[in-house]
Amino acid sequence: MKKQVLIAFLVMMMAALGSVAIHAQSNVTLTYIASQGWIFQSEQDLGQKFEQQTGIHIDYQIIPSDQYFNVLQTKLNSGEGPDIFGGQSGVSDLAVTYNVEKNAVDLSDQPWAKQEDPLVLGQSTVNGKVYGLTLWDIYGTTWVVNYNKTIFAKYGLSEPKTYADFKALCQKLLDNGIQPLYEPISDGWHHVLWFPENGPRYEQANPGLADALNANKAMFAGNQTMLTDLQQLKEMYDSGFMGQNALSDAYADRTKTLASGNVAMILANLTFPQQVEADYPDVKADTFGEFVIPLADNQLLNINPAGPTKFIYSGSPNIDAAKQYLGFLTQPENMQYLLDNTPEFSSLPFPGLKSKLLPSEQAFLDAHTAADRGIVYQTAVTYVNPQWIDIGKDLTAMFTGAMQPADVLANIDKRRAQLATAAKDPAWTGEAAATPSS
Repeated sequence: MKKQVLIAFLVMMMAALGSVAIHAQSNVTLTYIASQGWIFQSEQDLGQKFEQQTGIHIDYQIIPSDQYFNVLQTKLNSGEGPDIFGGQSGVSDLAVTYNVEKNAVDLSDQPWAKQEDPLVLGQSTVNGKVYGLTLWDIYGTTWVVNYNKTIFAKYGLSEPKTYADFKALCQKLLDNGIQPLYEPISDGWHHVLWFPENGPRYEQANPGLADALNANKAMFAGNQTMLTDLQQLKEMYDSGFMGQNALSDAYADRTKTLASGNVAMILANLTFPQQVEADYPDVKADTFGEFVIPLADNQLLNINPAGPTKFIYSGSPNIDAAKQYLGFLTQPENMQYLLDNTPEFSSLPFPGLKSKLLPSEQAFLDAHTAADRGIVYQTAVTYVNPQWIDIGKDLTAMFTGAMQPADVLANIDKRRAQLATAAKDPAWTGEAAATPSS
């Protein structure tokens, strides 16, 4: 009997080894296209490890960012898509830009889909189905107000809880010869952050507003919270809180300026302190603290859970192999390898990983629980992100007095309508009618 059991066991093992050998010799090649900057060397290193384990080769095709979308659309429209393609997540982009319900594979049953941060997973989900894996640093790139703790301590300042608090501390800094904020308007995009990044506050004041805007049942114009945000932003400029050269200040000078100690604050990524120390080693990262955007009395953390995402093409003949690759990447040891060997990453949206965030930065995130977080409006609301630079031009005109805050909101609505009509969005091309929001 024991001999029979042993023989059965050996037969089973040989069969298993045989299946692995066949699989390893299958020589499947997965074609994976992505925009420049979306695939790091660390992932390609893991791709080699994956091939060694499975025999499945990954053909990474990295395309210049200014050409990528056209190349991808051509492939998808021709029915000859790659096995895996990269795209930006975000519910509206998934439906309008990539048409994932047609072009991508439903990945809802994959084990990693149960582990990924719910906010992040939601941005690659359409009608309850998960279509993409967002293996990207979402939290380290969160935009917060970074402040010089030494300067704050010198003048007895504390993190503001209201806009009035913020205005008062800015004025005290200015009265003592310290420029409160560095705002590089000349780049055309940075000053825009103060508006859509405050989306969680707009949603808090008007629950369901993002959904109403996406359904063309609400408008930016007439929204009092948005108007307050812009009015206070203009007051910051008019009061000199951004300094005398804000219109010509450049984003490239941000670390130099804050390292000088002559400016107290900047709206920057959560990991900005590490950037300062990397550029100016004498200025340690723990010199800086952080707080949320205080306009319109906001105290919610603005999260942008969208980012470069991996999709499996629905027409791929290698769907199972592609699923294996995504499953391989999301094994804890492989995600940690990505995190440890990608300088651009400080965290990934999965539990159990050791991040590169400072303890104070992690504590800041932990202090803002799910109830204290919300999604930025360039991701939550359709047709906002594509007009980013145009909004920047309007805000500059607002600073200089050529436009009023209400005009900026009206222009956003006008451009949204144009973009939606061009995209043949049924909420605009049908009979849905928008009404001003309160």
